[in-house]
Amino acid sequence: MAGHTKVQRFPLFPLFGRNETTALTSMVLTPRVVTPEVVLGNRFQQQSVLKSGWAPCSATPEPFRETPKVESNAFGWPFTRDPGETPSAIWELCQARSVCHENPARTRWILLTRGEQEECIEVIQSLKNPTPYSTEEPFPQVGPAEPVGQDTYLIEECVSNKYTHKSCAKVFCHPWERCVDGKCLCKLPYQCPKNGTLVCSTNGRQFSTYCHLKSYECQRPEAKFLNKGSCVPTETFKISEHKNSSLLQVKPVSMENLFVCGNKWTMNEANVACRHLGFELGAEYYNTLFNITEYTLNASHCFRITCKGLETSLAECFIKRKLRSSSDGFVRLQCQKALRECSADEFTCANAKCISLSKTCDGINDCGDLSDELCCKECRNSSFHCRSNICIPSKNVCNKEVDCLTGEDEAQALCSGKPKRVEYYSMDTERKLTKTFLPQIHCGVVNHTLTRRKRIVGGEIASKGEFPWQVAIKETGTEGATVYCGGVYIGGCWVLTAAHCVRATRVHLYRVWIGLLDTIRYDKETDTYRLKQLIIHENYNAATYENDIALMELKGHGTGECSLKYSTPACIPWSEYMFNTGDKCKVSGWGLEKGYTKQYVLKWGNVNLFHNCSEMYPGRFFQKMACAGTYDGSIDSCKGDSGGPLVCFDAENVAYVWGVVSWGENCGEAGHPGVYTKVASYYDWISHHVTRSLISRYNI
Repeated sequence: MAGHTKVQRFPLFPLFGRNETTALTSMVLTPRVVTPEVVLGNRFQQQSVLKSGWAPCSATPEPFRETPKVESNAFGWPFTRDPGETPSAIWELCQARSVCHENPARTRWILLTRGEQEECIEVIQSLKNPTPYSTEEPFPQVGPAEPVGQDTYLIEECVSNKYTHKSCAKVFCHPWERCVDGKCLCKLPYQCPKNGTLVCSTNGRQFSTYCHLKSYECQRPEAKFLNKGSCVPTETFKISEHKNSSLLQVKPVSMENLFVCGNKWTMNEANVACRHLGFELGAEYYNTLFNITEYTLNASHCFRITCKGLETSLAECFIKRKLRSSSDGFVRLQCQKALRECSADEFTCANAKCISLSKTCDGINDCGDLSDELCCKECRNSSFHCRSNICIPSKNVCNKEVDCLTGEDEAQALCSGKPKRVEYYSMDTERKLTKTFLPQIHCGVVNHTLTRRKRIVGGEIASKGEFPWQVAIKETGTEGATVYCGGVYIGGCWVLTAAHCVRATRVHLYRVWIGLLDTIRYDKETDTYRLKQLIIHENYNAATYENDIALMELKGHGTGECSLKYSTPACIPWSEYMFNTGDKCKVSGWGLEKGYTKQYVLKWGNVNLFHNCSEMYPGRFFQKMACAGTYDGSIDSCKGDSGGPLVCFDAENVAYVWGVVSWGENCGEAGHPGVYTKVASYYDWISHHVTRSLISRYNI
């Protein structure tokens, strides 16, 4: 900007022959906080065009042709309508039973697919007593209309990325998967933990663990989960429909054949059932039907089925035989057999399936690929909103498994004192257990008693152990007490810093100081390391500060190992959605103070993440950069802080290095926040050099 000088956040001496240093001072611009918008009602619009299968109640249907017609039932299996079953006969029957369904938007009569009296009664009953657990797609309810195509819940920019349950920028990968280039890809079976329970697949093969089977299923989709324990040659898991009613029937291994309870059944379960049947897009809709009068359907028991929603077989879900209650109807299912163009009041899933806009951001995986829950400003129906803008079911909160990327759904403050939930065993329980056998890394943990003290606006002197990942970079031959750049310890023998701080030709001169607080006073807990190698990002641009990031490998003492007794690595973020605009983070370093005076002690300050600084720095702020500061410009990084960490904290106070101090205009000036290299954008680059196991906190 005119009238301002672009400031490198390090003393220029190493690169340009000047002996300057930098420090922690002040600054910030008001962040652009996203304001919640007004939420409108249901999105079903009045339509004048009759849908296929619908006709006005006043219209008498023409007789059906007298030749058999092949049709498809709920699962796509063919059946033949008898010539005598005319729409006229069905119309007269249903007229007598008041089948005409009237509401403020439309008066419709349904052309049924079969002529049985029981079928007509079921339809009437489902219209009079719609179940709250049904999608009710064939019988939509009408509410206040929204402007066509508009939605106040979805984040359109995010939606355009087509995130799914395989996008590790938004979700955790399964234990049989790992994150590669932003996608959850399957591991080879031998990479699974060896602890677990024996399971059997649908092709009759036994696997030592559930993880091994799921990994094998990636290569051979026909080998789905069948049952826990050894294979029994005579046993199978069957899903079928009743020959007269089209109701869903399930025959689990070693159990009887029963109908499925409608209570608690959602699109999560419907999608899994259809995938089990070979329909990869999942379910189109389902109905829950009540008061079925046919004697053979008057079952006293039914199966209650609960799924997470991403299973490939219904056998993986929790299945319990229960006494049928008055609130239990039976499930009838329609699988998605083909794609169609979505209407203006529908959401187009990443898999091209169409769902009502009112079904997005409600914690239910209606799309089947989770894309309707991953880009949400807020959530409907009491589902839980994660900071990464995803919606999870309320039942997943405080269930001892982290679903939100930064763990707020399992935060101690939220879950403390809540009664322990009864967890019924299913293969989802086995999946959770498998996660506990995966390698764990220790990072981002500080002394909580120190970080909870009152924070004063402005640079504060750091206490011992408060920033155990902070390192200082010095160069031999320069002024003894001068720290010209900072860095952040990330584990093993590796330190992260800014590319502009270092030169490949000076590797032999650099010294990394660990555990340093005061650059003048000696501390026995401070250690010094030489460098084994320096890796500067191959696309670093010294003119624009793009890709301003570098890795330093320390030369270990004795055996070559780096035993940093008084240090703790900061965690590496793997997703750019972990922290957002307005989040409070910490920046630390030995940079210049206000007035550009040198400082010799490690200082820190609270800063807020800003939405986008491209307007403040036009043509100079790029995609893989982040900016942060304070509203009044009271805290900022400055010369000498370069390469140091900007750390943000998750719900359990675990620290992630969100940014590496890079550049800015002046120091501590409102409207000119500090600019940082966004570390999450370089997760794959870092893991490629230091190995994934060193920095992957959740084995992604």
